[in-house]
Amino acid sequence: MAPTEAGSAPPVSRGPAAGRRGADRGVDVLAVLTLPGVERSVPYARRFLRDTLVPGHVSARDEVLDDMALVVDEFTGNGIKHTASGDGGSITLVLLAGRDMLRAEVTDDGAGGLRPVLRAAPEGENGRGLHIVGALAERWGHRPDGPRTTVWAEFRRRD
Repeated sequence: MAPTEAGSAPPVSRGPAAGRRGADRGVDVLAVLTLPGVERSVPYARRFLRDTLVPGHVSARDEVLDDMALVVDEFTGNGIKHTASGDGGSITLVLLAGRDMLRAEVTDDGAGGLRPVLRAAPEGENGRGLHIVGALAERWGHRPDGPRTTVWAEFRRRD
């Protein structure tokens, strides 16, 4: 996917999966967004998350919304920085909801078979992001999708 001109919004595609049931029983796909693998896509991913979840699934002041935005920011930024997504590729964000949980998934274009790694003791400016994800999310993980990688995080709804 070619990058857009400076200052313009990245092209958006909302996949046909929105509104369908997810693979997990009782989980609905709320929305799907594909963005170009460029840094300026990160704030669009955050805005998409907020626009999708507020007000139907969480309130604008709900702490879980801020936690999810930070995690989506981390996943999207990592996908662009560390995978083929940042080399002319794309990032896909999927938002899902179950009765008691919300889930965000970010799929990147892959890194030659490498998968996310949680560093044992992050020091310095880099390497702390996945530790933050672990602290904010109820649970998180990743799965291969052919050459691509999907990272996901689940959050308990705080009604």
